[in-house]
Amino acid sequence: MYDTIIIGGGPAGLTAGIYASRARLKTLLIDNYNINCQMITTDLIENFPGFPEGVRGTELLSKLKTQAEKFGLKTVSAEVISAECTPKQIKIKTDSETYTPLSLIVATGAVPRALDVPGEAELKGKGVSYCATCDAAFFRDKTVIAVGGGNTAIEEALFLTKFAKKIFVVHRRDKLRATKILQERAFKNSKIEFLWNSKVIGIGGTNKVENVTVETVRSPSPPKREKVNCDGIFVFVGYTPNTSFLKNIVKLDESGYIITDNEMKTGKDNIFACGDCRAKMLRQIITACGEGASAAFSAEKYLEKIKKTECETC
Repeated sequence: MYDTIIIGGGPAGLTAGIYASRARLKTLLIDNYNINCQMITTDLIENFPGFPEGVRGTELLSKLKTQAEKFGLKTVSAEVISAECTPKQIKIKTDSETYTPLSLIVATGAVPRALDVPGEAELKGKGVSYCATCDAAFFRDKTVIAVGGGNTAIEEALFLTKFAKKIFVVHRRDKLRATKILQERAFKNSKIEFLWNSKVIGIGGTNKVENVTVETVRSPSPPKREKVNCDGIFVFVGYTPNTSFLKNIVKLDESGYIITDNEMKTGKDNIFACGDCRAKMLRQIITACGEGASAAFSAEKYLEKIKKTECETC
């Protein structure tokens, strides 16, 4: 039996693995490696301490994994199907095996949110993408649309300028939410043009993306619609947490994020959560790592308590 099982192999899960393993807890990390964590899809990370020239997401993730395994973390590739929890037992069912750990750390992250407009599902992988780092090379010297105004959208739009000849950034507002340094870079880049106060309402094409229909969200009335010819569309409009298997087990907010306190406790004594699956203000690699450490420490203290109680009743 494992002292703790960590679900999720991103920065939060691996940091929890480092701390739990160093505490000499028997720890297993379960990750579905068919789903790339957000770190892998980031070309260059510039704001992680200790890397003044930046570091590639794949490199940083690899270093974290190597470090965790050095301290004894065991990992397995599997998809978690369901979870059950009682005050005395946790049961984790995967597509290959069932586990009953003494505690659980959830670090399942989140996946990109879709636009849910006509043509999106049909043309996914045929010009519709959610990862510039993964697919930008397919659009060399082509025209693409990037949707969104946050850090991810602008980072990815800037990355697309290395390949595409023109990038239209479609944003629902008249100003960006991205950090100022990213805004400055985007506004200076001649390849980027902004379509403000607009939203995508449809994606057209037969066997590949050929155009995108954009509609204004403010004046004039009725809304103005425009068909923009393009070769691809990259969607960066937020994320959906991977927490569906925890419904009715721990408290989730209206968006599906796990509600915890500052010690990463979920309200269930034996379940903790960290990283981008958790309800919080800032979703960054550095915060995920800190939360992973806190979750492992809280799990360690919980295990010490129940093992002491067991010894006293022996």
